[in-house]
Amino acid sequence: MSGHSKWATTKRQKAVTDAKRGAIFTKVGNMIAIAARGGTDPTINPGLAMAIEKAKAANMPAANIQRAIDRISDKSAAALEETVYEAYGPGGVGLIIETATDNRNRTFPEVRTALTKHGGQIAEPGSVSFQFTRKGIIRAEIGEGQDVDELLLIALDAGAEDATEEENELVIYTDMKNLHRVRQEVVAKGLRVIDAGLEYVASTPVEISDPTVAQKVMNLLEAVDDLDDVQAVHTNADITADI
Repeated sequence: MSGHSKWATTKRQKAVTDAKRGAIFTKVGNMIAIAARGGTDPTINPGLAMAIEKAKAANMPAANIQRAIDRISDKSAAALEETVYEAYGPGGVGLIIETATDNRNRTFPEVRTALTKHGGQIAEPGSVSFQFTRKGIIRAEIGEGQDVDELLLIALDAGAEDATEEENELVIYTDMKNLHRVRQEVVAKGLRVIDAGLEYVASTPVEISDPTVAQKVMNLLEAVDDLDDVQAVHTNADITADI
């Protein structure tokens, strides 16, 4: 299993657990509020449509979803600011941390503290991000008996740049602007999409084969991801160790 898929799998497992205890509602609500800046009608705003899908998958009440959309027109609501932090972790791995916050003076110290406690540190802007490319990522289930080669062809025919098999999943890579269209087309062709969104994909992964370092990296990623203001954590760690 690649480090990318190991962290992706862990994030989804965490999201299920967080959804059960309602902890994911803040993150998803912020995601919806930010997406709504591009228009409050999900039929013409694909970013909002996908954010609402994530909210529904987390069993977020319809009233909460609507409140998050309405936040765009609520003059009394604190404005959300999107901020990206770059960091280094154990083993020299790079991290890109996306946040949405109404108080940067709260968020930055929380991110820095989580990093420091787990062997990481904030990096200078640009010192990590050049190692990543922003891509649309679609993860689809590979069902029992399904022909992987056929699924790969469906993805490529739909306009994907690339597609790979990772742990019974088809990971489809697209240009950012084509994410929603490709997602719609693969769903129309019968693929069951597990998740879709924009991610930072590492150009050159950093292999982590030492189990101790690998566990430290995973602990760091989870600690940062647990922060309410953090929307997503991306890493170039390729964890090959069994942990």
